[in-house]
Amino acid sequence: MLSSTAKNLYWLARYIERAENTARILEATNRIALLTRGRPQGGAEWLSVTGIYGCEMALRERHANPGLEELMHFMAFDEHNPSSIYCGVRAARNNARAERNNLTTDVWENLNGMWLELQSMARQGGPGGDWHGFLDWVKKQAQLVTGAAQSTLLRDEAFNFLALGNFIERGDSTARILDVKYHILLPKGEPVGGSIDYYHWSEILSCVSAFRIYRRVYASAIEPWRVAELMILRRDLPRSLHFCQRQVNFHLEELAEAFAARHEAHRLSGEIYSQLRYGRIELIFQNGLHEFLTDFIQRNGRLSDQIERDFLMK
Repeated sequence: MLSSTAKNLYWLARYIERAENTARILEATNRIALLTRGRPQGGAEWLSVTGIYGCEMALRERHANPGLEELMHFMAFDEHNPSSIYCGVRAARNNARAERNNLTTDVWENLNGMWLELQSMARQGGPGGDWHGFLDWVKKQAQLVTGAAQSTLLRDEAFNFLALGNFIERGDSTARILDVKYHILLPKGEPVGGSIDYYHWSEILSCVSAFRIYRRVYASAIEPWRVAELMILRRDLPRSLHFCQRQVNFHLEELAEAFAARHEAHRLSGEIYSQLRYGRIELIFQNGLHEFLTDFIQRNGRLSDQIERDFLMK
């Protein structure tokens, strides 16, 4: 397989996953902003989104006094914001167009249809205030693309590079959500377990569609250490760090078998996976949740860079 082909497939998956994650974050942020309206900190929840994507300065350059509505447009339709849903889907579609021969008709048609419909909405200036409907549509369309890939693609090198991009991006997003939403969004002076605290932890779970899963697994009130354990160490939660890294490790092993060669990326992946597989939430909190998540994000980024150097001719 050409390195350019592998690169297009890897980033196709990353861009689609990024668009879906952005929709999830915006949906949860919009909901928590409505729930906490009128509280002293009620208007600041949306600022956490700029912390996740590091785009506060760019947003303020577009809008002198931005609010929730301006943020939604900026993260959904701004064609100059590389983290926007619009830019993510556009980039994924461009990569898919270059690799039509490595994708099935189902994958291409779902992705192309998503892009054409999104373009139409952008020309009309957005969803007309129906942000809930729009964000739900983005999630469903992204899942149609990834679902088509899961159910129709041959399990070859092309599929492995798609899966690598998907889970590298998902792990990064989960870590950023958990870090920023708790360590930046939680108001100073609020008691742990208070009403604001409950809303924010509920929002974190909603970002990864794990609110009902939490109730099923723990059957208790929302507790910070249990939320963190669910999102970091559970091997059976599809958006946990453990699950994502287990998948990355698996697909790198598949590539090692296909190419009869191992690289530095395999070693880095094994290190991260071992830390998550044998980790204990008590030790993570003892050493600092923020420090653990920051370290994971940095190591995940180094792994992504190494994958590009080893396979994608960066």
